[in-house]
Formats: sequence, structure tokens, C-alpha cells
Amino acid sequence: MTQLGLRANARQFALLVGLNALVGAMVGLERSVFPLIGRRDFGLHSSAAILAFVVAFGAAKAVTNLAAGSLADRAGRKRLLVAGWVVVLPVPLLIALAPSWWFIVGANILLGVSQGLAWSMTVVMKIDLAGPARRGLALGLNEAAGYLGVAAAAFATGALASAYAPRTVVWVGAAAIAAAGLAISVLFVRDTGRHVELEATAEEPPHDVAVLRTCSQAGFVNNLNDALAWGLVPLYLAAHHASAHEIGFVAAAYPVVWGAGQLVTGWLSDHTGRKPLIAAGMVLQAGALALLALAHGSFAPSLAAAILLGVGTAMVYPTLLAAVSDAVRPRARARAVGRYRFWRDFGFVCGALIAGGGADVASAEAAIVAVAAITAASGLAVAATPWHHLRPRLA
Repeated sequence: MTQLGLRANARQFALLVGLNALVGAMVGLERSVFPLIGRRDFGLHSSAAILAFVVAFGAAKAVTNLAAGSLADRAGRKRLLVAGWVVVLPVPLLIALAPSWWFIVGANILLGVSQGLAWSMTVVMKIDLAGPARRGLALGLNEAAGYLGVAAAAFATGALASAYAPRTVVWVGAAAIAAAGLAISVLFVRDTGRHVELEATAEEPPHDVAVLRTCSQAGFVNNLNDALAWGLVPLYLAAHHASAHEIGFVAAAYPVVWGAGQLVTGWLSDHTGRKPLIAAGMVLQAGALALLALAHGSFAPSLAAAILLGVGTAMVYPTLLAAVSDAVRPRARARAVGRYRFWRDFGFVCGALIAGGGADVASAEAAIVAVAAITAASGLAVAATPWHHLRPRLA
């Protein structure tokens, strides 16, 4: 019998949590070493050229999120999840054999499409299973698993890059993860369309356009500063003579704190409401970026900035998804989440352009300060927005 709730769907929910850790790990493989590969293996000197892989990834993921939201109800969640793993299968080969950096950029287009399908469907399927009462907790668990996967892979590649060729570490890891993710999705995951229909008969919340708009701008800015952390920070630290191990440590600390923190913040948002966590988290992110700029590449303050950035992002990330889900009717949820994730992940594109272009034209510190100011303004915009869904209904 179809039922809503985490306890009633514990087995399938736990499977999707584990699967999302693999989805996150696919991205984490690149996080600490890809910018260095561009500079050292392919001889690129322009930060903007190196960050082209983030632009390609973000654009592909954003557009795929939008399409996935519209297709989810027609094609089915599971089919799109499986398609996401199929799309990523050529990526390890492209990375391993790339004769130029633009093959790496092409691999990241496929990775972005894969993430747009696979991560979107794990998000939507968990929302479907959880029902309205524990939505924040469900999304906290989902995003925690994904970003702990990012962190574990980032730390592993940073550590192994000292002993092995970084490109080899990335493509071998990517091949293993892609094979495991595809097998689990095909053999064990079940579609959740019936759970949507069950929820639709019980609850019809209003469609809150103001909340959807403010969530979209906050998600956009959140990923704008994440693109900077992903693409520019390793180059920034390397320019100040940080070792590969130190860069890997800083690159991993941010998603570790982000991932683990969501175990608390998703649950907390079910009790305190969504808006306070989102507004405060964006302001904290801005402060962390300001500290990073002031650190001038020193390891200890850079690590502290990464930790604070992770805390701020943990406050924001699952809470935004839960707020979007609160603000729409169940049958419109997949499309609304797809639109939100389109704008959120388009922030990768703009963030990479701002970070790369700003670093080339002015300096890395100037780019970081500019993104910090944008992030603070976003948090203030959330605080100023009238918010009718302050506290979700708990069963």
C-alpha cells in the first residue's frame, strides 16, 4: 500500500540517500584538482579559460534541471534517474584521453546533464516519499548525503594527487562511481509517482509566487559563490604557495561542513520556518568570503573561511528546496523544483564568469570581495520579502 512519510518509506528513502552520495561524489572528484590540471597539464594561464569547465557544467545542469522538472511526470522519475547515469558513462574516457582542455570542458557538459537528471530526481523522489510534515528533514538528509559525497571525493582526490597523476585519479574514480550508480538505479529504485497522487488528494497549498522568486534569486547567488569556491579558490591558494594537500583539505572542509550541517538545518527548518535560516545563512556566507579575501592565501584563516562558508550554505541549501516545495501544489512540484534548480545552477555560470574574469582583470581578492557583496545583498532581499509559509505543518 502506498503511504507518505519517512518511516513508511524508510528502505527506499535510505537507498536514495546512498545513491545521492554517489551523485555528489562524481562532482567531488573534480573539486580539488581540476583547476590545477588545467594549469599544470594543459598549460593554461587564464583563470577564465580554466573556469570554462565550471561554466559548461553549470549551463548544462541548469538547462537539464528545467527539462527534468517538466519531464518527470510524463516520463517517470526512475527513467530520468537511470538516464542521468547513462549520460555520465563516457565522462571517464573523455577525461582519460583528452588531448586538450576543451575535451575536459566537453566532459563537464555531459556531467552537468547527468547531474541535472540524477540529482534532480533523487531530490524530487525524496520529497514525494516524505510528505509535507518532514520535508525539511528529508531534504537535509538528501543534500547532506550528496555533499558529504562531494567532500569525501574532493579530499580523496586531493590526497591521492600527491602520489598519482591527478587525471588518473579522477577518471578511475568516475568510472567506478558511474557503474555503481547505474546498477543501483536500474535494479533497486522504484518510481514515486503514486506518492504524488496520494498527497495531491490530501493537500492543496496555495501557489506563492513571491516565495518562489526570492528562493530562486537566493539559490542563484548561493551557487554563484559556490562556483567561486570550486573554480577560483584552488588557484588562489596555489598562487600563495599552498601545497596540494592543503588545497585538498580546504576544498573538502567546505562541503564536509555543508553536508553534515544539513542533517541539522533541514530538520530545524521544519520547526522554525524557512525564512530565518535562509536570510541568516546568506549573510554568513558573505562574511566567510570576506574572511577568505582578507586571508591572502594563508592556510589557517582560509580553512576557517571554508568552514564558515559551509555552515552558511548548510543553513540555506535544503531550506530553499523545502520552501519551494511548500509553496506549490503537489502535482506542480517537479516543475517548480526544476525551475528553481535552473536558476540556482545558472549561478554556476555567472559565478565562474565573475570569478575568472575578475581574477584576470583585477585580482582574485577583488573577485572574492565582489561575490561577498552580492551574497550579502541576496540575504537582505530574503529578509525583506513577505513570507506566508513561515512554519510548515507538522503531523
